[in-house]
Amino acid sequence: MHTNLFGGVGAVRVLSLLQGASAPFTAVLACELAPGGSVGAHVQQEFPEVVIGVGGEGEARVNGAVHPLDAFHAVYLPLGAVLEIVNQSDHEPLRYLIVKALGT
Repeated sequence: MHTNLFGGVGAVRVLSLLQGASAPFTAVLACELAPGGSVGAHVQQEFPEVVIGVGGEGEARVNGAVHPLDAFHAVYLPLGAVLEIVNQSDHEPLRYLIVKALGT
């Protein structure tokens, strides 16, 4: 459990789903962001990512542009992109997956 991740607000549970070497993927993370919570702005420094909404109602801000993040949306983050995530619900957690892969 992480609290106020990257200067955000509230708790975020992060579970690693990938075990062992699985190139080109470096991580698959299941995340649950508390109601009303946020993950603060941070730069994608090592690997490009895809953030996939699984449940709840939120938004991903990529370089300041707002993208919906729910069960019907995914967001691509190239190296150097700045990401923030916000749970827009005061009652339900925001659930999402993060898939990291080696860049080209």
